[in-house]
Amino acid sequence: MEEFMLRALLAGIGVALVAGPLGVFVVWRRMAYFGDALSHSALLGVAIGLVTGISMNLAIAAVCLLVALGVTWLGTRRELTSDATLGIFSHAALSFGMIVASRAEGTRVDLNGFLFGDLLASGWEDVAWIWIGGSLVAALLIRHWRGLVNLTVHEGLAFLDGVNVLRLRVLFMLMTALVTAAAIKVVGALLITALLVIPPSAARAFSVTPEGMALRASLIGAVSAPLGLIASYRWDLPSGPAIVLAAVLFFLISLPCGGRR
Repeated sequence: MEEFMLRALLAGIGVALVAGPLGVFVVWRRMAYFGDALSHSALLGVAIGLVTGISMNLAIAAVCLLVALGVTWLGTRRELTSDATLGIFSHAALSFGMIVASRAEGTRVDLNGFLFGDLLASGWEDVAWIWIGGSLVAALLIRHWRGLVNLTVHEGLAFLDGVNVLRLRVLFMLMTALVTAAAIKVVGALLITALLVIPPSAARAFSVTPEGMALRASLIGAVSAPLGLIASYRWDLPSGPAIVLAAVLFFLISLPCGGRR
């Protein structure tokens, strides 16, 4: 196997393995719009990295984490609905990112790679970032799985069960931000939400427990990444959209199975 293909394969599988279990909570809590807000914020991180010269991965992660904290803070206020809060942060971050990028004089960059993913161009630094960040998120998910499930079912009952609702909500936002920052290299800013939503949606038809749905979502994502990568390499397709379409294929297969169940 060519080295660049090995790096791309490791990066794609690393993101998919953790995006699946995290995505089940995104689906259950109807938070797809939150993923869109973070993906737009990631473009601001790209612009800051271009202007300042700091690591792009660190800039994207820092911006996504700050936006997640800001969304959580505004979400505690009664004056704004959650979709209005997400819309404010999403478009503010996107607009600010465009302004910052316009000030990067003399810097040429292929924005298509950040918008739609450029998996075949992944370096070992990207692979390390994805697997380290993914391992951290996976460990936190395992540690707080019961609390997250209780919080998703009913926040009041979760509070009575001893769950620190606000702290766990903030932790979930931060984990989603970290996965979003890692996934921009794989599927791009415009398709990050698809990687969080489609594999869990496909896994739902084959699952009867939360744990089963998380494991199957992780498996579907881990299979979709190599399939999309092979299609990208063989037919010269954009890698990010190819991975998403591979996941959509699994979702289409799951539809009749879900109807029979």
